[in-house]
Amino acid sequence: MTRSARPGTAVVVLLGLLGGYLAFDALDVVPGMLTTAEPWPEAAPFPTAPGAVEAPPPETVFPVLPQSAPVPDADDIQSEVADLVGDDRLGSRVGVVVADAITGETLGASDEDQLMTPASAQKILTGVAALSSPLADRTLATTVVRSEDTLTLVGGGDMMLAAGKGKPEQVNGHAGLADLADQVAATLRADGTSQVRLTIDDTLFSGPAIAPAVPSANMAYIGEAAPLGVNIGLAGDSYSPSGPWAPDPARRAGEIFAGHLRDRGVEVRTVTRGTAPESAEKIGEVRSAPVAEITEFFLHTSNNTMTEVICRLVAVEAGAPGSNEAGTEAVTAAVEELGVDLDGADLKDCSGLGDGSRLSARQLADVVRLTIDPAHPELRDVAVGMPVGGLNGTLYDRFRGDNPARGLVRAKTGSLSKTRALAGTVVTADQRQLVFVVLADSIPDYAEGAVPVYDAFVGSLAAYSVAA
Repeated sequence: MTRSARPGTAVVVLLGLLGGYLAFDALDVVPGMLTTAEPWPEAAPFPTAPGAVEAPPPETVFPVLPQSAPVPDADDIQSEVADLVGDDRLGSRVGVVVADAITGETLGASDEDQLMTPASAQKILTGVAALSSPLADRTLATTVVRSEDTLTLVGGGDMMLAAGKGKPEQVNGHAGLADLADQVAATLRADGTSQVRLTIDDTLFSGPAIAPAVPSANMAYIGEAAPLGVNIGLAGDSYSPSGPWAPDPARRAGEIFAGHLRDRGVEVRTVTRGTAPESAEKIGEVRSAPVAEITEFFLHTSNNTMTEVICRLVAVEAGAPGSNEAGTEAVTAAVEELGVDLDGADLKDCSGLGDGSRLSARQLADVVRLTIDPAHPELRDVAVGMPVGGLNGTLYDRFRGDNPARGLVRAKTGSLSKTRALAGTVVTADQRQLVFVVLADSIPDYAEGAVPVYDAFVGSLAAYSVAA
């Protein structure tokens, strides 16, 4: 064989080997892609249950308690109330009511009609007013309208906007200014607009942005109520109940929105305040979480700013101005329309942070009972929105250890200098639900000293059994 013939021989050998491998592959003797076996049958479709239908949206409910559960003995409960009121740590002004949740029968009370400082416990009234109105299932729109070369950012009450993209699974930050800018920039690009002026319309609310009754010592716990804001008007990106607060939340939202437009190639020449023309064309909109969820948020966290925002929206819904004064009047009127006697009551703001608000323990207990009344299912989110003792919200660090009320008490707290309040429901050892309210507004020393007294009292209600 000559040297030049050897490459051809090698090719023949290689082809022979390859052909042999392919044959073995087809017979599944060696691994490979070929096979002579029958193909696998197609998978059967995923089975569907016979008669399956789409489930309705979940509803907020309480566990069903037996209607026949024994009612606590009134003398026993009155004895517990007397021990509470006699505790020197609470001072000389203590209002108490304990009532059966089903019948409304008073089981124990002391100075229940004395008008006292309710502190943040009065937020329950704002929640009831909001959820008894058409606002409850509504979402709050933040819109952009255009008139010639001017865009107007119109606030509809959402102070919980995200600075960037919205997070639909959250209440605070549900809608985002970046999403709104995406909509607007796309429209402007489509018609060749590259330069605009921006106007901020925050005229939905009027009057002082913080209730005049709020003393300077409490200003750290509340921001300005505005119909437009980012992160509840806080100056930063994280949540805090005590600031720092943006001095002008609507303006801050407008500047952030303008920055997003610039990032998308739109030149924003000026940012000013104004009112949207009636003839303006809407070119963008984002919407908040439902008002019912916002209400649950401010009850759960005791957020003062959002309580004041919802209070003003209740007034606007009633056809009144979006002011603090109109808001307190609208909330009072809404609660009275539900049958609660608020004679003598006086609300200086809606969050309970201001000086001079007055409610009695009886009035507050009547409002709490409304929230669990089967005749008012629309108010259930108020009851559910109140924190659970030892587990979450403003009660997460209370009713700990062996306190029998842990997990069985839902209540709204109230805290001011010399004042502590607690109003809600608790379930006894016999599974009877009780409504309770405790108010003390002349605590002599450290007001926080009242907390263990309140918790022990509610714990005694939870531990109560007729058979004991």
